[in-house]
Amino acid sequence: MPASSSEAIRIAVLADSDTRWKWGALTARRITAADAGAPGSGDGPQGPAGSADPARPAEPAGFVLRGRATPTARQLAETGASTAAPREVTGAEFLREVRDAEVRGERYDVVVLALVGGTVRAVLQGLADLGLDRRPVVVTGYVGVVYEKLADGLLLRHGADVVLANSRHDADRFRAVYEGVGAGAGSVVEAALPFLGGAPYRPEEGRDTLVFAAQPSVPVTRAERVYVLERLVRHARLRPGREVLLKLRSKPGEHTTHLEEHPYQRLVRDLDPPANFRLVYGHMGEVLDRTDLLVTVSSTAALEALHRRIPTAILTDCGVREVNGNHHFIGSGLLTSFDRLDRGETPEPDEEWLSRQGVASDGGYDSAFDAARARVAELLALPELPPISPYYTAETAPGYLPGILARHRLDVTAPPVRDSGLRRIVREAARGAYRHGVQRVAPVVRRLGEL
Repeated sequence: MPASSSEAIRIAVLADSDTRWKWGALTARRITAADAGAPGSGDGPQGPAGSADPARPAEPAGFVLRGRATPTARQLAETGASTAAPREVTGAEFLREVRDAEVRGERYDVVVLALVGGTVRAVLQGLADLGLDRRPVVVTGYVGVVYEKLADGLLLRHGADVVLANSRHDADRFRAVYEGVGAGAGSVVEAALPFLGGAPYRPEEGRDTLVFAAQPSVPVTRAERVYVLERLVRHARLRPGREVLLKLRSKPGEHTTHLEEHPYQRLVRDLDPPANFRLVYGHMGEVLDRTDLLVTVSSTAALEALHRRIPTAILTDCGVREVNGNHHFIGSGLLTSFDRLDRGETPEPDEEWLSRQGVASDGGYDSAFDAARARVAELLALPELPPISPYYTAETAPGYLPGILARHRLDVTAPPVRDSGLRRIVREAARGAYRHGVQRVAPVVRRLGEL
């Protein structure tokens, strides 16, 4: 039976990093609430668009996958996505929870998979194998700019009921990939990034703040990251009246969506920055509240800033390259260099490009999730959902799919392992050793190999 119109829609969000938790939790509210509103909305009395007697969206039940990049409590809280911390689980434990919830009479109506493509495909298989009386509607998508592994990531996500695209540009690309391999493209729904919002930019007299939005893996090499850091410090010295902030997403030892082998916190120790240069953490929206110029290589923070009409610059100093992700901004009018920024030049965005990228600062963002809410409401109203039918099967990808499923080991029939205090201590120690290896040992080994 579909979700009752008199009961709250029950939503589960499964994420594998802090940024994907933020995307998943905010997306869950937006696709089940009648009012798209600001981030975090969705607790009002109205329900999905198109319902005669709409159901109320509930606060999503949050789960984060246990693994090498499991976010810390600080990282999760800093996203501002929810006041309740998500529960740490394995993939099998999550599937077991979905199964047991149906037995308890507390079935999840919607599951949002905020995961990498391979994990999405494995969880889709796990949900199909549960044999539920009524499975949940499955929604997935991308946490930001899609600049690599477009075909691979999309085809691994195929089989979800809704694959959200963050812009018209992405929706066109997603459909072209699915149709190009003969897979159905009906699951693709144009939406937007769920965390755009905040007050429009208003310059303040006496305030001049440049914020560099750092990324854990872009640029990738130590030399390039040192270069960026040195140019930021140099800019701060050239403009003593300007506050130069390096906005960091994680502290040393913490992981985000991508690995960070060369944290800026460690690299800056070799420099002597002036007093107007500082490292900052915190919620990006709060940092943008005091930003007069947002600079980055390719961070999604650029789209957040552009949505608020904050002056934004995309750096070309390390090249306009696919590996840097800044090729995504070709045609935006935002590509520039530190030399130009040092001279006081500020790029002007191309309005047509902004429109195609889902940056609707003119008010169109309020309706960006209408189609997704209507699709979810339509699926919830069906007497029975169709079987999960991914593109990758034993027939279409016999040399690829088995390895993906084997890596995730989603066996819900195995007895759950009791998470004792000792086990947690051992697990945290193992994570610490892994992160130390990534950030300290691996770079040394590579340098030795170059001798």
